[in-house]
Amino acid sequence: MNIPAELHYTKDHEWVKIEGDIATIGITDFAQGELGDIVYVEVETLDETLEAEEIFGTVEAVKTVSDLFLPLSGEIIEFNEALEDEPEKVNSDPYGEGWMIKMKCSDLSQVDNLLSADAYKTLVGA
Repeated sequence: MNIPAELHYTKDHEWVKIEGDIATIGITDFAQGELGDIVYVEVETLDETLEAEEIFGTVEAVKTVSDLFLPLSGEIIEFNEALEDEPEKVNSDPYGEGWMIKMKCSDLSQVDNLLSADAYKTLVGA
């Protein structure tokens, strides 16, 4: 299982990469493995400002649909449109081409509430 050390994680299995005040967000390798083959990613919150823990979209796999929870407060500024045609990128490259959204963070101190790679490994039993 791949859990990159430089990323932050949530108990809901999202990963967060911080660059300045921009956060790139996707689901973890563990999450995509549990979901199975992903067939659709829906994000209808583009250009909206949401609070941490609010639902920003859904990911649909062959057997289930799961909500996606925003790890930080801020404005969703970009959706990975490549996922519209190739949602399987979330399975094949969850930390790269399978990213889901980019957001402008309104409160970077919230990063302190996220899990480190080691804490996430403990959570998932890796």
